[in-house]
Amino acid sequence: MIAITALVSFLILISPLGANSVRQTYVVGEVTQSTIQAPRDIEYVSEIRTEEARKAAESAVQSVYSQPDPSIARGQIERLRTSLLNITSIRDNDELSADDMKKSLLALSDLRLKPETVDYLIGVSDARWEAVQSEAVRVLETTMRRAIYEDKVAAAQTGVSSFVSLIFTEQQTELVTELVIPFVVPNSFFSQELTDAAKKSAREAVLPIVRTYKEGETIVPTGEIITPADMEAFQQLGMIRPGQRWEDLASAAAAVALCAVFVPIYFYRKPRLIVLNEPKYLLLVAIVFLVVLAGARIFSERTLAPYAYPIQAAGLLFTVLFNVEVGIVFSIPLAILSAFALPNSLDLIPYYLFSSLIGLLALGSARRFWGFLQAGIAIAFAGAAALMAFRIPLITLDWLGIFQYGGATVFAGFASASIALLLQYIFAQVLGLTTALQLLDISRPDFPLLKFFLQSAPGTYQHSLQVANLAEQAAEKIGADPLLTRVGALFHDIGKALNPSFFIENQVQDQIDTHTAADPAEVSATIIRHVTDGVLLAKKHRLPRRLQDFILEHHGTLVTYFQYNQAVEAADGDAAKVDMEKFRYPGPRPASRETALLMLADATEARARAERPADMEAIHGLIASVIQTAQRNHQLDDTLLTLRDLRLIADSFAATLRGVYHQRIQYPKISVSDQDTAPLAKKETP
Repeated sequence: MIAITALVSFLILISPLGANSVRQTYVVGEVTQSTIQAPRDIEYVSEIRTEEARKAAESAVQSVYSQPDPSIARGQIERLRTSLLNITSIRDNDELSADDMKKSLLALSDLRLKPETVDYLIGVSDARWEAVQSEAVRVLETTMRRAIYEDKVAAAQTGVSSFVSLIFTEQQTELVTELVIPFVVPNSFFSQELTDAAKKSAREAVLPIVRTYKEGETIVPTGEIITPADMEAFQQLGMIRPGQRWEDLASAAAAVALCAVFVPIYFYRKPRLIVLNEPKYLLLVAIVFLVVLAGARIFSERTLAPYAYPIQAAGLLFTVLFNVEVGIVFSIPLAILSAFALPNSLDLIPYYLFSSLIGLLALGSARRFWGFLQAGIAIAFAGAAALMAFRIPLITLDWLGIFQYGGATVFAGFASASIALLLQYIFAQVLGLTTALQLLDISRPDFPLLKFFLQSAPGTYQHSLQVANLAEQAAEKIGADPLLTRVGALFHDIGKALNPSFFIENQVQDQIDTHTAADPAEVSATIIRHVTDGVLLAKKHRLPRRLQDFILEHHGTLVTYFQYNQAVEAADGDAAKVDMEKFRYPGPRPASRETALLMLADATEARARAERPADMEAIHGLIASVIQTAQRNHQLDDTLLTLRDLRLIADSFAATLRGVYHQRIQYPKISVSDQDTAPLAKKETP
């Protein structure tokens, strides 16, 4: 079972349960199925976001051009003047007709004059023409002083008219514009070297971008596409698993192996603590352990969920169903494996560990509802203290955050107590386990079977009470379960209630029937039948299986020697003619310290009631005889009782019997004349 549980635990650790339980595999461009949050506070330089910002700065840089070349402007101005001189020479040539003059002007290679502009040019006065020439040169000079890029020539030409003085008419302005536009050419050219230098400066001007996430802050909302910047954040937070690395598998295997070795070694060194002696109990522990472990890994994907998860319920449940040491032994590996390899494992492990251990120790004997409430409060306070010690110093929290963490610990405490309280009833009924609350409930005097016992066999009931007192006191001395021992002792002779008058303790004092005239074998069979009758009553009233063990084992495989000896005497002393097995209880022998205590207490109380020991020496001798008889018949071989335990049991029995069978003062009989003083005399009786 340890091997199987370890294997399943290993599979849980390496499986992708929970977003943060192990490092996940994300892909750039895929759509998130759930909101991804930061598992812890982090601040880092984002290389991807910085590079994106630098590329944006580069893209924003305009192409860099050289400064306007003045030689180009001078050359264009000279060309303009040459063209203006050609126009003047054509205008001043009287030999040319108006049509020839017009054709000559339209044929000028450097100019692209409109016909209507040529008509105006031919007819304009010389004074106006001089003014137009001067204005054209000035406008070209002004235009060419500005940077004109190769791809911006058309824009520069379009803006020429805006530089013409407003004193010119519209026709004159159009003439100046048509004269200047052909000579507007690029004077500033693209420089790759200057452009690269500008882009480099822009990149260098961008400072590294620092990205900050607070614990619980959303990195990628549900339905959003994962970007390279998001992937960088996942890497910085340790949330990405680039495939299944052998190092991860080895670390998980090592952690599981340590826990798998710890549990059996502990119980091997503490053999008397082994209460998981049935496969169904082992299976229960394994299932609870694995279910709680898987739940812890699933709930680790949220910020507060791991701290509110009621993992402490497992330790409480094991303590209630078995004992406190079983709860401790399984709580330790459960706390370690539940938080193993998580980003917040350094604070989550001590949180789980201390809250679980302190909670189950605060639970105590779990005999009252208050015990579970007390355990829940202890878990809440222990969890808060663990967070204050291991979690709060590592993060920055406001009052709201502190309140949320406090609420998570309180929820974990009371949820764990509630779950343990509920499940202990369910498992106890299904698996036949005994719990303190269940034992207290069925040991109440109004429990139907006890009421039937008291009404049917009052003498045996009183005997059972005395045996319960003896056994309970001794159980406390040797560290056994006193409550289980007491309740088991109450029901051990319940079978006698079906035939109460057969047993001497239920017979009237003056009408004792010792059955000496009856067949010894039949008498023995009737006596032995109270064991099987008791089991039938126990099953009918749904007593836990553990209490049925007390009924079956309280006589072990001993023999009813009184009836056996009668049979031997009837056979003329020939023991070979008598089958001893007909006089033997069916057993089995006591298999626990609690049922062994019942056997010894039952025999001790019966002999003490019959022999009425007069002093402590007689009491000690009686007890020693009972213990020796049990040892001689190998009835204690399966109980792990030590010699020290037997000595403590004998001392406890003697102390209890001393209070019951102490010597009393024999008072004289009270005469009729002294009856008025009788009450006083009774008061003085010890």
